[in-house]
Amino acid sequence: MNRIAVLPLEISQKIAAGEVIERPVSVVKELVENSLDAGASEIRVDLLAGGKKLIRVQDDGQGMSRADAELSFVRHSTSKIAGEDDLLGIATLGFRGEALPSISAVSRLTLRTSEGGDAAAVELEREGDAVRAVREIALPRGTAIEVRDLFFNLPARLKFLRSDSSELTLIAKYVTNVALAYPGLRLWLAHGPRSVLDCPPVAGLRERIFQLYGKEILDRQMEIDYGETAGRLFGFASRPPHGRADRSHQFFFVNNRPVRDKILASALNQAYRGLLEKEMSPEAFLFLTVPYGEVDVNVHPAKSEVRFRDSSSVFRLVLRSVERARRGIGGLKEIAAGAGAPEGRGAPDGAGAPPPAFAPVEFSPASQIDLGVPFKIAERPASFGRPAGAPDFGPTETAGEGPGLRVLGQFADAYIVVESGDGLLVVDQHNAHERILFDKYAEIRARKTWPVALSLVPLLFDLSPSQVVRLEAEQTGLEESGFRVEPMGGRSYALREYPDIFKPQEALSVVTSLLEEDAEGPGERKMDRLLATMACKSAIKAGQSLPREKMEFLVRELFRTLNPSLCPHGRPIVVKIPRGQIEKGLGRRA
Repeated sequence: MNRIAVLPLEISQKIAAGEVIERPVSVVKELVENSLDAGASEIRVDLLAGGKKLIRVQDDGQGMSRADAELSFVRHSTSKIAGEDDLLGIATLGFRGEALPSISAVSRLTLRTSEGGDAAAVELEREGDAVRAVREIALPRGTAIEVRDLFFNLPARLKFLRSDSSELTLIAKYVTNVALAYPGLRLWLAHGPRSVLDCPPVAGLRERIFQLYGKEILDRQMEIDYGETAGRLFGFASRPPHGRADRSHQFFFVNNRPVRDKILASALNQAYRGLLEKEMSPEAFLFLTVPYGEVDVNVHPAKSEVRFRDSSSVFRLVLRSVERARRGIGGLKEIAAGAGAPEGRGAPDGAGAPPPAFAPVEFSPASQIDLGVPFKIAERPASFGRPAGAPDFGPTETAGEGPGLRVLGQFADAYIVVESGDGLLVVDQHNAHERILFDKYAEIRARKTWPVALSLVPLLFDLSPSQVVRLEAEQTGLEESGFRVEPMGGRSYALREYPDIFKPQEALSVVTSLLEEDAEGPGERKMDRLLATMACKSAIKAGQSLPREKMEFLVRELFRTLNPSLCPHGRPIVVKIPRGQIEKGLGRRA
């Protein structure tokens, strides 16, 4: 008896659709790309329930005839490529002919399209794989597609979708990318009766950044415009020493296609090395134009990743572009990797780097090691605990005097080196302080006793469309933690109150950082995330020189916390270099 059988068509189509359509933002992406490829100058996106109940995309593009409309639902039917050679130079956003068949396989879909002129428009209704109706209608030139009840016939996929606000946030981020890439496009995004994004066409990228992110962010940018044989890079990036504590405002486009690319991100961050404070990253709105044959866009089902034929040249192009722009504004110290660097310097794969002169010492995360002998447990509030076996300092013992741990000093102004009974502990000072503060803030939250500072002069700030959506979802948690944000019209807001553990700008940074993160889960998990962000913003930073007393305090208090091994974001705090490993590396034992 044969064990291998050909899958029925309806099952294979659903599997194929699952590779292209992961969630509502996938539908929006595919439909908007089709609109852009059709030459649309206006696109409107309407949603219900974060796109789970309804996604409607309307455009004024070239439309389709009835024959083309019917053929567009046949898998791999496309007007964008005709032969194998076309794959070597793809100039359109879409090209596989999978979007409409995949979307219709997992939804109830209605397509209305018209080429304009005397030809009649056509309306097609589909439910899953079945055609329900085809009729002629009146319609202006363009296409409108309604997608209802996404994954109605795939309940397993439906239950893994996130909340309405989380799905809407993802869509808002994508539509914002489209707005950046096409400043001359008229673009709307609405969720039910509420307008999320309304972008009239503007003259260029500068005006679009102002429109989407406000004057404050635009004023922090320097213009990038540099070309060589590898291509041309243009756009805007942070004017040193301005930066931000995360990389949420790094946008990359290759031939106007929004992409996530490690080569571009790595080159950008290396270009700013030495120009920004430690743990700060540049903002960037960068557009790379290269010959279509020099980049492969067919490497990811969602077409969000690309592969360059000559990645080293692209890497160097980014370095030189930032260096050229930096020299244009003047007054800054030399960049570490500039246009005058050797050709091999800064290559993304590290080729040509000299081998290390010695084998590195192996070490283990603190979560996998014994951090030392337990000490006498000090008196502490009942709300605090200590993992079994974690070292503790008694009431009269300090990290510098205790029998098991002794602070030796600080390394690279970022790590505290501690002697333990059987080796060395290296403690990340920022992560350690994060853990200490997180436990402190959790206790304050439990007592509901946040001390609040009032802003005599309201702190004004602008939010992007996706941040506005997140603010609505996070409003309750922010207020419970002492933050009061009030709308000021449009996408402008004012921070009126904040916990007085922060300076005003630190409080504002907590709010904006929280709104950039993608939170999902029950309220308690969201609150922990907020406390983790608060702890991160108020903790000692890497690069900060500490006196011995502060180092001893951090080590002592770290091992009084609930989890001294991991910071609230899940990063390790301590690594251990065993004494035996040190002696072996120095040839004192076999």
